[in-house]
Amino acid sequence: MQVAAGGAHSFVLTLSGAIFGWGRNKFGQLGLNDENDRYVPTLLKSLRTQKIVYICCGEDHTAALTKEGGVFTFGAGGYGQLGHNSTSHEINPRKVFELMGSIVTQIACGRQHTSAFVPSSGRIYSFGLGGNGQLGTGSTSNRKSPFTVKGNWFPYSGQCLPDIDSEEYFCVKRIFSGGDQSFSHYSNPQNCRPPDDFRCPDPSKQIWTLNDAIIQKWLSYPSGRFPVEITNEIDGIFSSSGCLNGSFLAVSNDDHYRTGTRFSGVDMNAARLLFHKLIQPDHPQISQQVAASLEKNLIPKLTSSLPDVEALRFYLTLPECPLMSDSNNFTTIAIPFGTALVNLEKAPLKVLESWWSALEPPLFLKIVELFKEVVVHLLTRCKSGISPPERRIFNSFLHTALKVLEILHRVNEKTGQIIQYDKFYIHEVQELIDIRNDYINWIQQQAYGMDVNHGLTELADIPVTICTYPFVFDAQAKTTLLQTDAVLQMQMAIDQAHRQNVSSLFLPVIESVNPCLILVVRRENIVGDAMEVLRKTKNIDYKKPLKVIFVGEDAVDAGGVRKEFFLLIMRELLDPKYGMFRYYEDSRLIWFSDKTFEDSDLFHLIGVICGLAIYNFTIVDLHFPLALYKKLLKKKPSLDDLKELVPDVGRSMQQLLDYPEDDVEETFCLNFTITVENFGATEVKELVLNGADTAVNKQNRQEFVDAYVDYIFNKSVASLFDAFHAGFHKVCGGKVLQLFQPNELQAMVIGNTNYDWKELEKNTEYKGEYWAEHPTIKIFWEVFHELPLEKKKQFLLFLTGSDRIPILGMKSLKLVIQSTGGGEEYLPVSHTCFNLLDLPKYTEKETLRSKLIQAIDHNEGFSLI
Repeated sequence: MQVAAGGAHSFVLTLSGAIFGWGRNKFGQLGLNDENDRYVPTLLKSLRTQKIVYICCGEDHTAALTKEGGVFTFGAGGYGQLGHNSTSHEINPRKVFELMGSIVTQIACGRQHTSAFVPSSGRIYSFGLGGNGQLGTGSTSNRKSPFTVKGNWFPYSGQCLPDIDSEEYFCVKRIFSGGDQSFSHYSNPQNCRPPDDFRCPDPSKQIWTLNDAIIQKWLSYPSGRFPVEITNEIDGIFSSSGCLNGSFLAVSNDDHYRTGTRFSGVDMNAARLLFHKLIQPDHPQISQQVAASLEKNLIPKLTSSLPDVEALRFYLTLPECPLMSDSNNFTTIAIPFGTALVNLEKAPLKVLESWWSALEPPLFLKIVELFKEVVVHLLTRCKSGISPPERRIFNSFLHTALKVLEILHRVNEKTGQIIQYDKFYIHEVQELIDIRNDYINWIQQQAYGMDVNHGLTELADIPVTICTYPFVFDAQAKTTLLQTDAVLQMQMAIDQAHRQNVSSLFLPVIESVNPCLILVVRRENIVGDAMEVLRKTKNIDYKKPLKVIFVGEDAVDAGGVRKEFFLLIMRELLDPKYGMFRYYEDSRLIWFSDKTFEDSDLFHLIGVICGLAIYNFTIVDLHFPLALYKKLLKKKPSLDDLKELVPDVGRSMQQLLDYPEDDVEETFCLNFTITVENFGATEVKELVLNGADTAVNKQNRQEFVDAYVDYIFNKSVASLFDAFHAGFHKVCGGKVLQLFQPNELQAMVIGNTNYDWKELEKNTEYKGEYWAEHPTIKIFWEVFHELPLEKKKQFLLFLTGSDRIPILGMKSLKLVIQSTGGGEEYLPVSHTCFNLLDLPKYTEKETLRSKLIQAIDHNEGFSLI
């Protein structure tokens, strides 16, 4: 915006009031709180937020004018040129007290004196060295504080004043000072023009910025007929980070002067509107020139170290340019831009992260979506084939895009989620890469100690593993990862068992082992038998594939027996006769009961069962709130979880927090206690030390709610949950589990209810005499789709062993229907091991309906057909 020079020191001033000084500093004329010379431009931090709009220099002193019309001076003051009524030097900027109350619009510095103009009175004030009469006070005395320059000064009013003697009065146009002289450019009141206002700089004398007027000028030219000067303007702006950093300023209330680590000073809405106005299909020449300037001139010159936070604005605004989202520009603009962003030094990157955290969700999401599109574009290209020479460049590009997303994800999590975590999911990943191979490569990289936190140059030599950036995986991809991990662990356990068995042939001391975890249980004592086996089971054995045998039943467990085992044992463990869990009528959910007489072994068993269910890809019927899965993933339960478990209590707590008046204590009459039932009697528990004597008021109500939630979900059930947690993680602990969000882990354990019955029909296979258009099959689906929801869920239970569907959705639930040789008097028979339905060739719709309902109402027990 402005450059100023003194005797041996210089300053530059930016559009948003940042001042950089360098050179001689013997008297503190750089304002840096010391007297050390500077050899490079140094930010004058103390004036950073003072809205400085103009700066001028004397031989060894400096004056700065603010947007509000205040004046700061600093440096040599031996002649009073600082105006502070003293001859002391000032090493820090100090406001001229005697000019306060007046709005100054012009300042000028001579060698050892300073001048200031106040338009409201039309007067010029001067102070400092006066030996040559340069102060205009009528004497050669020095002045230590502002003194009026002699003359018949008249303020500009905007009106002609014919009755005033024009020979006698003067209207100031502009003041000048230099050396030991001062000047005033003036006019008489009859034909006076408004005085210059240094606070409102002439746009023609400023750097180019992208604004509505200049865009309108460019668009006014027909496409293909651009004059050279217009092309030069476009190139000049988009080749200069300074021009773009000075664009889109937040001018409302002069907000851009507050630019700092927490505020960018940019109007993001203006940036979006102007970029979209500029980049239009009707003006391809503009788009081509902008893209060329960004690619060849601006982005290659970006550095990792920046002089000031203002230089970061470009990183905030450029993603709003439509050219960035054009896949044709990904490798030439978006990825190089991302590379510059990732290579920023720690301090400027931290500021940029702070600015991102303050963005509106749609603006933040736009940046995330941009680099997600880049990742998909690169992975798609990779799938179609990349030559070996291109592989290193491809690795670098992909790491760059993923690194940017990693930084954005970190900002999102630290801020408490500007956008939902699932907005980072790249759903195309499963189609574009082999997740299983990616996971194995990731494990190998970790085993060999490959560090993916190096710079991008080093990363180019490391194969890209998407598992390094797990936040892009959706629930289905994470499930595939978990299954891959489980298969690997199982295979390792099986291999170890086989090695031990081979060794036992030659070394009788070594005992042979089964490659599977075998559970032999009786239906009538399923809990006791399971506990007996699992209590003796070594940790490594939990990693083996689970096989279940029901005593007296000759079915081979190919999955269906295991499914029913989980269903029956969970139903038994959750039975009220054990008193292990409390059932909440309103929410139909359960939570640990702190009044149970059962020891922790049973809770440990439930944890093991849940872990085994996940590990063996089986869903279980478990009506816990989301809080359980938060705790398993080391996330804190919140008031929302209390609302889910105990809706009426949760609503009461919210009402307490939302109560607008100050009389919280008198209205609610609460203290830091909770009343609980204890075998028919009530008992009061203190939530904090001396809680009974601590009243809940407006200041501490949030603490009370937090303590209440903590008691329900943590303190009251700590030992019970710890046992459950230990059992669960004994089977299912590991890095992959930590990738899940609580609701995703919940869906892994209990499945979900996102039923799509048409999808189920579409994915069903047929055997024997059946095909999709067979008459029996057609009436079967007619009957099925007419069943009420509960009966449809019962059918799922009858056929698959569960009335819920896997996290991967209906498409992963493959049903098979085969014909049988029996007559219409026979019932349909299910083989839950294989999700297989034996369906007699019914000819009547009502007969099929009756037999199907009869079959699904009696679905327990296994025997070979």
